[in-house]
Amino acid sequence: MIQPPVAPHPTLDARLCSRANRWGTRRAIGRFFAVVSRLGDGMFWYASMAALAIFGGARGLQASVHMAATGLSALLLYRALKGWTKRPRPFRACPGVIAHVPPLDEFSFPSGHTLQAVAFTLVALAYYPVLAAVLMPFTVLVALSRVVLGLHYPSDVLAACVIGGALGSLSLYAVQGVSFWL
Repeated sequence: MIQPPVAPHPTLDARLCSRANRWGTRRAIGRFFAVVSRLGDGMFWYASMAALAIFGGARGLQASVHMAATGLSALLLYRALKGWTKRPRPFRACPGVIAHVPPLDEFSFPSGHTLQAVAFTLVALAYYPVLAAVLMPFTVLVALSRVVLGLHYPSDVLAACVIGGALGSLSLYAVQGVSFWL
């Protein structure tokens, strides 16, 4: 007698994703994280860079340019990684996981929103540590939003934190010798 195929046991990553995604079905939570995710698309960061450039004098302009350059590097890196790994998004691969918002691209690994948020936050805080009270919680919320909304696995977000942290740190290291302290 031929046995029916056994469905593979979901990984811890898939189980955590599914559990977090269920939170997004609650109307207020889903809407909240959709707004956070939308702000993390770039609006929040572009507005922050503009505010620093306008109100921060030469140091603010330097911080903005540094953030923009780091952001461009992050964009190129995460797009290359997505094209190389081609990991399907959880809402396409995990039964029961739904996308609460439309994805910006096809693949899951790594989370571009999270990678950018971590890199931007590190650079901004190097210039303006006082912004930590706003930027740190926002960055955490962006990362959480990607899993709650069904667009990324927790491992996509964790990897993006490591990559964004490394990229932001590397950019700070590179700039420190070139008039970092105005």
